Amino acid sequence: MQTRNKILDDFSQLMTNAMGVAQGAKDEAQNAMKSMLDRWLADRDFVTREEFDAVRAMAQKAREENEALKARLDALEAQK
Repeated sequence: MQTRNKILDDFSQLMTNAMGVAQGAKDEAQNAMKSMLDRWLADRDFVTREEFDAVRAMAQKAREENEALKARLDALEAQK
């Protein structure tokens, strides 16, 4: 009976090690794919979400200022 337990223990240890190796390979593959994707995106000059939101906010502010200036010009023209 003890040899059976030893065999099962060895097999269990082997499977645990194999799962650890598989998990490590999965993590390494994910990191490699993420790095490749990051490099590809950087080469395409895509902007980050933060940069996009900042420019969008600046454009919105400029649009509002233009509308206010247009309203002032219209008011000045109406006074003539």
